[in-house]
Amino acid sequence: MLDTLPAQIPPALRWPVEFCLFSSAATYVVSIITGNVSQVDRLWTFLPTIYSAYFALLPLWPNEQPFILAPYTPSSVGIVPGAFNPRALMMLGLILTWMFRLSYNTYRRGLFSLKDEDYRWAVLRSQLHPVLFHITNLTFISFIQNVLLLGLSVPAYIAATQPPQPLQIRDYFVIALTLVVLGLEFTADNQQYSYQTFKHTPRRYHEHFMWAGARLDWTKTDSERGFLTRGLWAWSRHPNFLCEQSFWWIMNFACLPSLPTAATFISIAKTPVFDLNTLLEPIIPFIPSIALSALFFSSTLYTEAITLSKYPHYRSYQARVGMFSPLDTIAKGIMLALSGKRAEVEREVWDKGKSE
Repeated sequence: MLDTLPAQIPPALRWPVEFCLFSSAATYVVSIITGNVSQVDRLWTFLPTIYSAYFALLPLWPNEQPFILAPYTPSSVGIVPGAFNPRALMMLGLILTWMFRLSYNTYRRGLFSLKDEDYRWAVLRSQLHPVLFHITNLTFISFIQNVLLLGLSVPAYIAATQPPQPLQIRDYFVIALTLVVLGLEFTADNQQYSYQTFKHTPRRYHEHFMWAGARLDWTKTDSERGFLTRGLWAWSRHPNFLCEQSFWWIMNFACLPSLPTAATFISIAKTPVFDLNTLLEPIIPFIPSIALSALFFSSTLYTEAITLSKYPHYRSYQARVGMFSPLDTIAKGIMLALSGKRAEVEREVWDKGKSE
């Protein structure tokens, strides 16, 4: 299969591209057989890790592919056997930590069950003609999402193909910052899961007091409201999404041979407009993160439209709390205070339950 890929694909990317094509086809076929299009959702936690592990462990793989889909490192890549890149290994460790967090959250929500399907796909299926939904499944759900998951491993590819060097101070800063982001994301997961447990099965709520950040004293008003507005969710409507995007943006900066300086931006500013290659070159490593942020923004708009159709008070939450950034929340609070509407909106968000 590798021989059929375009020659322009760099040798170190040929196996990941082959595996991505296989994964795209497999998830599409399984979705047709089962009538469930959440197959990629179940692989989301594993695929970026698999690709990143391939790149970080390039010196480990044989030069020839022993059997179909088996990883290997073509000799043309120029990787010396045993010469692992410390930065690539560091990034793999952080991505493994990311995988464990996401896998646990996916597991406890029951999304690894082959019978489970993301509720948004069910809503979308009801809104589209069957043929159009089938095309969406083939193109976006099965193919584009798989390509995006491959793209998230580009930072590991960039790091692994650099000359190996010891970790620097900035690498340890990346480790610390990433662990903080993952800790905040895990806290947001815990608060959401604790709230949903209290909302749907109050008797089981005590089971989740063990997790840090989940020890919030939910009230009947919180349950009647229908959506979470406390904890980290009082500062961001989607703190988990904010942290998820931040994680991959940090990975992008972590893989760069050197961080951008003022001279870099001055050089770009002086570049003639018609020289697209020079203009786009600094942006290329960030394309996967840009694409991920675009996906999160568009999917969040769709998710919130569904939520708003069920809970009218969600509009007040949108008016008071930013979609992602806490800075947006602060700005919204200031603007509402200046307009004299802050107290009224905050009663809707934090005090008022379900409308009578």
